[in-house]
Amino acid sequence: DMMFVYFDVFNLFFEEALPPLFNFFAHLQLTPDLYLIGWVFTLFSKSLPLDVVSRIWDVYFRDGDSFLFAAALGILRMYMPQLLHMEFEVILQFLRKLPEDMNADVLFEHIKAVGLTPRKFQHTMVELV
Repeated sequence: DMMFVYFDVFNLFFEEALPPLFNFFAHLQLTPDLYLIGWVFTLFSKSLPLDVVSRIWDVYFRDGDSFLFAAALGILRMYMPQLLHMEFEVILQFLRKLPEDMNADVLFEHIKAVGLTPRKFQHTMVELV
């Protein structure tokens, strides 16, 4: 199933980009399907403020699926200091409805810092499929 491939690819990039948070989530048994599906299937429209969503959509329509993964990792990177001190249920609630005062410019700095390019994404997808 292609969805499992996407989860595997996300986990590879998650572990590479944010090892402390990846390990913390693994310890809590907090898997990407618990938050990533809600983000990706709605193109972040349920979880993020509209101004942030519209900027994500602009780049998504240019770069494709890789940017959804980069945006997801950027969100996790942006909130990593807080997430590392939360419990399982609190993390899920937080990730399902992210702060309304999210700064799009700061988020996009975090997305860029993750370093997930369309080319890197495609290369990894080809290897796993």
